[in-house]
Amino acid sequence: MSHAFTNTVAVTRLEWRRLLVRPLAWVLAALTLAWLAWNFTLLLGGFLAGQIRRAALPDGPGFIDLVGVPLLAQLAQLAFLVVPLLTMSTLAGERRNGTLPLLFAAGVPAWRIVLGKYLAVLGWLLLWLALTLAMPLALMHATHFDWGKLAAATLGLALMLAALAAVGVACSSFASHPALAAAAALVIALALWSVNQGAQMAGVDGGAINWLAMSTHLQPLLRGLVSSADLVWFALLIVLALALAARQLDAERERG
Repeated sequence: MSHAFTNTVAVTRLEWRRLLVRPLAWVLAALTLAWLAWNFTLLLGGFLAGQIRRAALPDGPGFIDLVGVPLLAQLAQLAFLVVPLLTMSTLAGERRNGTLPLLFAAGVPAWRIVLGKYLAVLGWLLLWLALTLAMPLALMHATHFDWGKLAAATLGLALMLAALAAVGVACSSFASHPALAAAAALVIALALWSVNQGAQMAGVDGGAINWLAMSTHLQPLLRGLVSSADLVWFALLIVLALALAARQLDAERERG
């Protein structure tokens, strides 16, 4: 068990170092955080402009409803582009550079390689989420905070980032080139998000196809509603994606 843990940590540390030395991760962080900071300023301005009008409403929306959750929703939109770019080289890059056989030769099992790389990417994404949360949290002493709603929305975003990262790593395990992995991850993520739009337009709600959509499980969390069914959906997607990635690497090891 300790040997397995050591191998996973070693792969995670190696992938984390690669993320830190590659310009892409820094450029993505700088551009997206600047965009989110600008949107936070706009949301805060709108919140302050309507403060007097909302004072007459006993149960009107608060700071988290009008600033915190919309800011996290902006991050969710950016994640559809950021996560595929961040995960595209995790395994496809190793394959393209010819370094994947070195990991196999070192005796590291496929599932440890997949898990280690996934944890490194997930760490970067959670840090990205934390820096975004620092913006509304900076005003927690100046306004009323709905901590329950903020916690539920943060949990939803963390689960969404974890699921998209797992899908990205799985696509990278199958692709021969990082660009193909990024494109596949983007298409799959968008399909998972909008698979139920046709059913909704037809007036079908609550069916199996609606359950398959990521939006069905994220939106309640953004509204402050935590359900075990939503948590299970994200957990199943993460486990399935990582299992497919590990199986693909195992098959590649046997062929090689």
